[in-house]
Amino acid sequence: MMDFANLNLEYFNTRVEDGVGLLEINRPPANAHNLEVLQELDRAIMAIRFDESVKVVIFTSALPKFFSAGFDITVLRDSTPEYVGLSSQFSKEVMLKIQSTRKIFIAAINGHCMGGGLELAMACDLRFAIDDARVKLGMPEINLGLIPGEGGTQMLGRLVGKSKALYLMITGETFDPNRALELGIVDKLFHQDELMPETFAFAKKLAQGPALAIGFNKLALNEALDLPIGSALAFERELQNQALASQDAKEGSTAFTEKRAPKFTGH
Repeated sequence: MMDFANLNLEYFNTRVEDGVGLLEINRPPANAHNLEVLQELDRAIMAIRFDESVKVVIFTSALPKFFSAGFDITVLRDSTPEYVGLSSQFSKEVMLKIQSTRKIFIAAINGHCMGGGLELAMACDLRFAIDDARVKLGMPEINLGLIPGEGGTQMLGRLVGKSKALYLMITGETFDPNRALELGIVDKLFHQDELMPETFAFAKKLAQGPALAIGFNKLALNEALDLPIGSALAFERELQNQALASQDAKEGSTAFTEKRAPKFTGH
């Protein structure tokens, strides 16, 4: 079994508490990422997949002001287009791994979240943010003569709709967490001192639930929503059949008839 808590990464802090894995990006001054950071993130995601002690993941920042400023602009400036393009492709592959991993990822946005940083947050299943008007989010790549290259065109469009996404991308407009909530980019806002306790409490509650069924809900949405309805329902049926055969399903029905709280194991 891969041990997520003891990966000993250079750019991420990792630990596990009560079934919740905490993944903190830590690359001062602004958590800009490059290929090396993405490679470590890839290692962390694979460890999360295989580490049975991790039921839910909180992805956040170890820095006080930045979740992530996005892709490292010095790499854009100093590297060949081919190198940057390949790095961007790898970033997309890493984000797809988040979306296809059968565990819930919650982005706890505790600071500025721009460009590729917002793309990392959008790759997660849920986004909670601090209620602070000084914090800015946005997709400013247009100001560099670029488009969001780490999945942003597709993820933003799926979250807010095509026309709103296009407006945000072609203007490069930045916005605060309250506007992000209105747009549907973030799901909940908390005061700064409540963000991590509230996010952890929510994650812990999920970790104590039927992890298999929770993960199947995620996969049904992420992997079948864009399929033709017949194929999507067939995929849903297969996941439901697996859930029906699980220990958790048996425990859930037994606990219901015995009028007690279920004790789920995630199996």
